[in-house]
Amino acid sequence: MFDRLYTNVNIATMVKGAPSYGTILKGAIGVKGSRIDYVGPEYNLPTKETNHQEDCMSQWVFPGFIDCHTHIVFGGNRAREYEARLKGISYEDIANQGGGILSTVHATRKATVEELIATAVKRLKYLAADGVTTVEIKSGYGLTFDDEKKMLRAAKTAAKEVGLDVQTTFLGAHALPPEFAGDKDGYIDHICEMMLPAIAKIGLIDAVDAFCEGIGFSYAQTERLFETAKRHGLPVKLHAEQLSDLSGAELAAKYGALSADHLEYASAKSIKAMAEAGTVAVLLPGAFYVLGDSKRPPVEMMRAAGVDMALATDSNPGSSPVLSIQLMLHMGCTLFGMTPEEALAGITRNAAKALGLKDRGTIEVGKRADLVFFDIKEPAELAYWVGGQTPSKIVRVAT
Repeated sequence: MFDRLYTNVNIATMVKGAPSYGTILKGAIGVKGSRIDYVGPEYNLPTKETNHQEDCMSQWVFPGFIDCHTHIVFGGNRAREYEARLKGISYEDIANQGGGILSTVHATRKATVEELIATAVKRLKYLAADGVTTVEIKSGYGLTFDDEKKMLRAAKTAAKEVGLDVQTTFLGAHALPPEFAGDKDGYIDHICEMMLPAIAKIGLIDAVDAFCEGIGFSYAQTERLFETAKRHGLPVKLHAEQLSDLSGAELAAKYGALSADHLEYASAKSIKAMAEAGTVAVLLPGAFYVLGDSKRPPVEMMRAAGVDMALATDSNPGSSPVLSIQLMLHMGCTLFGMTPEEALAGITRNAAKALGLKDRGTIEVGKRADLVFFDIKEPAELAYWVGGQTPSKIVRVAT
């Protein structure tokens, strides 16, 4: 007997290797508790006994969408910097003039945890309405132990309030705080010796990230952070090759990173290393678009190498003020040359892998019953339309 039974539904299981979105037409999904207990053709159902049955009227159902890279907890906004970029000032120039990430750091430090929660809830509700069931949220706008902890607690509380499952990531190595001006090595020492061990001890994080870039941290500094994360049993991921090639993606692969993210300047050597390590490439077309970049990530090379590609909003106040995962489907196709099926895998199966989550991302027996339904004729419509595809129903496992 099922707790819930969905019948007369077209299923995009998104199982890897299955043809055409893993499609099952005129299918059924049986759920017991929080897990999928049956998925297949309706005529093969072992029983129709259920506490609750829904005729889905030939709608399509997908695994709950996963936004695997966000910075959605922050204070203030950077609309004026957006105006400055439109006038021709580069992202790097703004950062070097004291703007960029550090302007958000100042606003975030001033905000109370209650203020951070309230603003994050507003943003997360947009993602939730778009079909997101799991979200990753990074710290990185506090850059002190107390402020990073404040951000992480706000992330957990805000996601719970909206009903989303959350994975939290420590991004202390996001920028150089004013207290360590001119001393990047000293700040990395501080992270490795004090901040990361203390945050890991109180169980607030699921992974560790860094910004490996000329305006961020070097290969060697990032490697020291990764060594510390490894000692604390924490998986790593990396902002890599967004503005230049520092071989960050290769470093990420060396440490078995869950993902390397951005990757506009990734080399063939780095992509080969990622493929061998099973590191997911998280592509962020929102930042590419907002920053007006012209060098896109080498999707064709990644595809040929067999690197799994995910998509995410990178929702943040500076380079990607994006609150729609469905928009990323469209941009992944139009800007980066992904197919609609690759894009959908990028916010389901591969996004789950990028977070190290094996219990979601596909519609299979034993997986979480996170499901999103649409009244559409074919799956490619989600990438085809530029907005407007509101889910008819979203099923989220209680967190």
